[in-house]
Amino acid sequence: MKRKLKVGVVGATGMVGQTFMNILSERSFPIEELRPFASENSLGKKIELQGQQWPCQVLKDGCFDGLDLVFFSSGDDISAEWAPKAVAAGAFAVDNSAAFRMDPNTVLIVPEVNGDLVNKDSKPQIIANPNCSTIQLVVALKPLLEKFGLEEVRVSTYQAVSGAGQGGHDELIEQTSNHPKPTDPKTFPHTILFNCIPQIGSFNDEGYSSEEVKIMKETRKILGQKDLKVSAFAVRIPALNAHSESVWVTLNKSVSRDEVLAALSGQEGIVVQDEPKKSVYPLARDVSGKDPVYVGRVHRDPENPKMWLMWVVSDNIRKGAALNGIQIAEKIFFS
Repeated sequence: MKRKLKVGVVGATGMVGQTFMNILSERSFPIEELRPFASENSLGKKIELQGQQWPCQVLKDGCFDGLDLVFFSSGDDISAEWAPKAVAAGAFAVDNSAAFRMDPNTVLIVPEVNGDLVNKDSKPQIIANPNCSTIQLVVALKPLLEKFGLEEVRVSTYQAVSGAGQGGHDELIEQTSNHPKPTDPKTFPHTILFNCIPQIGSFNDEGYSSEEVKIMKETRKILGQKDLKVSAFAVRIPALNAHSESVWVTLNKSVSRDEVLAALSGQEGIVVQDEPKKSVYPLARDVSGKDPVYVGRVHRDPENPKMWLMWVVSDNIRKGAALNGIQIAEKIFFS
């Protein structure tokens, strides 16, 4: 029998927080006590999990006492302040923000890729959950790195509005409902309906958005390849959920398509859908609500025998956030 855990969820009423609850229930995660944390506006609101009702609380001194595990899904500033307090109270903190991802003293984990770095016998600590776009990318890259070696990775992401939270989701629905009457954008810098916006986050002086910088830096750290060439270009598209990526991967040696497909198919967490002449390849609408990372359209660049192109799609709220965090927790307590 798995021992039951006392678990906190910071950001419990948000899109990722609600998905945490769904997946904890689906996976029969052993819960003795749940403490959902949210804003003052949600104080006392009941969160249902595994047939029980748990009232929302607010963050305050001592709120983590007695907990084994706290999931954070509420933004960098809150995580930066409160995740260390969770650890000080004796709980593991699995943090979905960017606050600790590039901290050299904090592990950045995708269980299928570098789950061996999770030491279940260690004392409570902060474990960082990567950016959603990075997670699906490194799951697809892991078997290629192991079997063939990687020289360079280029990725263009096509990211659903759910990546901006409930506000992004609602903005697309509102603009769709009101069309053709124009609606001023609030979550995004421009109207997202019938549009593509080549901006996710803020820009640095080199012209990269913060989302692109996250992907590049996090990919190197997770794969343990500090000198790997990684270039990213991030675009917001009017899909409701599930991120898609065009990926160009240059391997260290020339291999056959069958070898590449075999490597991908053998990787935990990947489903290969690759019959392009029959229009079979991963689609965001089909992948939304599912756990794996889906890969298709695998083909060689005609001018470089070591370069392969592929299409990578995954649910950014499930595998890109909540599920990955829960898999980390399962590594800590039950592996």
